[in-house]
Amino acid sequence: MTANGRTSTAPDVADVVALGESMVTFLPSRPGRLADVPSFDRAIGGAESNVACVLAAAGHSVRWVGRVGADGFGDHLVEAIGAYGVDVSAVRRDPARPTGIYFRTAGDRATDAHEVAYYRAGSAASAMSVGTMDLDAIRSGRILHLSGITPALSADCLGLTRELTARRPGRPLVSFDVNHRPGLWRDAGHGHGPEVLLELARGADLVFVGDDEARDAWGLDGPEAVRAALPEPELLVVKQGATGATAFHGALGADQVTSVPALHVDVVAAVGAGDAFAAGFLSATLRDLPVRDRLRHGHLMAAAALTVPGDLATPPARDHADRLAALDDTAWGRLRLGPGWTQDGERPGDRTGEGADEEVRTP
Repeated sequence: MTANGRTSTAPDVADVVALGESMVTFLPSRPGRLADVPSFDRAIGGAESNVACVLAAAGHSVRWVGRVGADGFGDHLVEAIGAYGVDVSAVRRDPARPTGIYFRTAGDRATDAHEVAYYRAGSAASAMSVGTMDLDAIRSGRILHLSGITPALSADCLGLTRELTARRPGRPLVSFDVNHRPGLWRDAGHGHGPEVLLELARGADLVFVGDDEARDAWGLDGPEAVRAALPEPELLVVKQGATGATAFHGALGADQVTSVPALHVDVVAAVGAGDAFAAGFLSATLRDLPVRDRLRHGHLMAAAALTVPGDLATPPARDHADRLAALDDTAWGRLRLGPGWTQDGERPGDRTGEGADEEVRTP
């Protein structure tokens, strides 16, 4: 059964379908060790559902497909994700397995002081498989977005991801965010994570991978080395952190290479940027924008996430993002974004072709 109690049949075509685990996240009410935090606020977390929420908030038709428990936390996930405008009609409810949850500290995830406590073993999401999920609903988008987190959850989840990344006529454009999580694979017992992720990425049409995770997982140093190891995807995006991002695109053996520097951002919290970048790039892909502009929209969506405390941020209005993406290289390089920059209203510095000798700042 689906989230609304009905069997999913012949679903409408969505712009994007995102398949993956979503969990209830408990965010600390104050900084400190998990042992010392007295209370937590409830939120949602999950790479694929994050992408779905951002895309829906940006005006696209999006379907999230996942599996949650028949419990209160499952109710919360379905309702919260649906509140963003995401179609959750194909979410399956599992009466025998719980919804996954996790707790984290308030500190930067990059520091040693950061703590995360996952309670996801044996969760409903780990039971996703070819036999338990609605494959018609999963394949009902112009783009199918997957990540490397799903195959790490269980052997059944790996089998489902292999089925969806198999190259077959008529499939949607398959987007795959590598999302290498060594901790998940260390406990998986159904494959060596780096090898599995490389195999799955080779089956996708569009791949996102960070240069740091490519180095950690595959020992590859630099975007060109990543492309040499992944020649199959029609479009490969290598994210280079604060440096920017490089896209390889074109016919096999005749690549075009497009690089766009990252924006200067006054960071509030370094969470959610990778998912937001993917959403921005996918949004621009759906609009058939040039690859340079797809990368710029990815950076803009990432900047929206970086300038708010949580994983999910209100994206900039489309016309605002389009104006910023159209800036010349000099103005783009001078752009600096801080908290509140996505809000409606007058945006000082948002003027194409002006301010060549001054920092372009918004707002």
